Amino acid sequence: MSNNFHHVVTLGTRGSGLARWQTEHVINLLKEVHPHLEARTQLITTHGDQILDKPLPLIGGKGVFTAELEAALHQQEIDFAVHSLKDLPTENPEGLTIGATPTRANPADALISRNGYKLATLPHGATIGTSSRRRAAQLLHRRPDLHIIEIRGNVDTRLRKALDKDGDYDAIVLALAGLERLGLTDTVTEKLSFDDMLPAPGQGALAVQCRDDAEVLAWLAPINHAVTAIAVTAERAFLASLGGGCSLPVASYGEIQEGKLYLRGRITAPDGSKQIDVVGESTVELGVANELGAELAQLALGQGAAELLETLS
Repeated sequence: MSNNFHHVVTLGTRGSGLARWQTEHVINLLKEVHPHLEARTQLITTHGDQILDKPLPLIGGKGVFTAELEAALHQQEIDFAVHSLKDLPTENPEGLTIGATPTRANPADALISRNGYKLATLPHGATIGTSSRRRAAQLLHRRPDLHIIEIRGNVDTRLRKALDKDGDYDAIVLALAGLERLGLTDTVTEKLSFDDMLPAPGQGALAVQCRDDAEVLAWLAPINHAVTAIAVTAERAFLASLGGGCSLPVASYGEIQEGKLYLRGRITAPDGSKQIDVVGESTVELGVANELGAELAQLALGQGAAELLETLS
């Protein structure tokens, strides 16, 4: 690590408006605790940004938005990469780690419909756009009549497609956090309840990825939000223990209330025909959160989760 590290850092970012917002947000958090910091951003195009005409699971799913940023970290071209945590595979690549998870934004999903429909009021056979198997499966579980079609592109592109009066979509589903960060919540028709749509593990949280270096980790520690870190650790442990990547229809959400960590996990058949929900609680500690996620995964596997996931392989 270079001696001038504490004064000048380079952060890798994808080019979308949301990715740039997230990187600037982390820079601002760092400047609050390291006032003399100079931060540079380096634009990195990922595989997922280049191929926009294919469904995500078909182009790699896991790591499709992160591999190029990780390579730049390994090659020391950048010091940090800022990711949406839900896009980050659950296993850390050799030599890299998550240095900080800042305070989480709203983890919920939002329905956007140009005609103001809500999930319950969408017409029979309505067409919904999403590129997430998790969202598609849960939508079909609630409304088997819905017609789900692929939608790709950044938040602005998807909103434009959703609101186009001659477009293909009666509604689309997006993460509420991204809309809040970009100041676009006026487009939201309905914030979906967790009963209808449990979020992806880590949804709404950011991850600052770095090389696994004690000095770097100590330097990032002040922007780590312990409550967020513990909740997302449990969520990601649930996903990892199911052997799953971010392209599986697996949802989980952890929250801390009155000194306890409560975790919900959900696996949904891709066609929505069956859904397994599991819940658990533990004390509020990182190691215990990890165990809770793994235990809930075992509980779900005992209820037939593997059979639901097998249909995708």
